[in-house]
Amino acid sequence: MTKQEEKQKLRQIVRRLEAELPVSYQTKSSAAIAARLLSMPVYQTAETIFCFTGVGAEIDTRPVLADALAAGKRLCVPLCTGPGLMELRQITDLTQLTPGAYNIPAPPPESVPVPIDGVDFAVIPCLTCSHSGRRLGRGGGYYDRFLSQYRGGAVLLCRERLIREEIPVEPHDLPVPWVLTERALYEDGVPARLG
Repeated sequence: MTKQEEKQKLRQIVRRLEAELPVSYQTKSSAAIAARLLSMPVYQTAETIFCFTGVGAEIDTRPVLADALAAGKRLCVPLCTGPGLMELRQITDLTQLTPGAYNIPAPPPESVPVPIDGVDFAVIPCLTCSHSGRRLGRGGGYYDRFLSQYRGGAVLLCRERLIREEIPVEPHDLPVPWVLTERALYEDGVPARLG
């Protein structure tokens, strides 16, 4: 089986698991993950934040987006511009987000672009990941391209019940140093202190 086939098989397994998660668990884990993220010193000191906009069964990032705006941080979110391509665009209010590609809340096309090297801290989604930061996305390659160019601090958000230690990886798959679940923050696979 090729790595691509292994990835597709794992995606099918995790999507089934994700679909079976109780709504109460999704709500509680999203809230716990957001609270942990907001207490991370690297988040608190960052001036420019890049954060995905969770949709469906993904982790709800609205508390993070709202906090970043309330704290006066420059907030940018993804705008899908083509297959596998996204741009980082600044928003100043959550009402600017409207359903875009894949029904993901997106900024308006005229929103201000933010260069990748202008981001201090990035909040990255995944379908599943290992505690050591090996991620499996939903298959579009958007965040693989982003991570190949990004050099700042980054955290992967994943529900503990969806963590898988065996993630098939290819040379272009880059690990993310921090993984945040409702249970803990992991740094290079080891539980880390938030403060």
